[in-house]
Amino acid sequence: MGLGERVGVYPGTFDPITLGHADIIRRGAKLVDRLIIGVTTNPSKNPLFTPEERMAMVEREVAAMGIENVTVVGFNALLMKFAQKQGASVIVRGLRAVADFEYEYQMAGMNQQLNPNIETVFLMADVSLQPIASKLVKEIAMFGGDISRFVSPAVREDVVGRIAQTGLLGDY
Repeated sequence: MGLGERVGVYPGTFDPITLGHADIIRRGAKLVDRLIIGVTTNPSKNPLFTPEERMAMVEREVAAMGIENVTVVGFNALLMKFAQKQGASVIVRGLRAVADFEYEYQMAGMNQQLNPNIETVFLMADVSLQPIASKLVKEIAMFGGDISRFVSPAVREDVVGRIAQTGLLGDY
């Protein structure tokens, strides 16, 4: 980390990484010298992919975007401890809707109590990408729906392949 370098962390489960996530990564990377995508384990979200698979997926998508100042790091810790360990001064979060804002506002307030030196920056999702949520992408795919408008072609293949492999395909 260079002297005076502004480091940001964009945390999430990325199960799977969507076009909405990619939009926030692209835009968040412009705000900092270095953006760390923190791929977290969150068993309560019933992940389709392992943390290692999600990290590899995010790394592949970031490489395809050609953004030089982004790195991917896995973590299983309190976000503020992870951010501090990474030397971050900014947490980047994407907002899709008012419901996101209420949750994120509460989290930002708690995080500020834990470490007032790290600011949370909210980026509004691109209007065309606002409805995209990883949970909904998985549900659509599980019922045989087309998810190609929500994820990259490579991620679509990952999701469709995993659903076929696990036998999660529902009736449609």
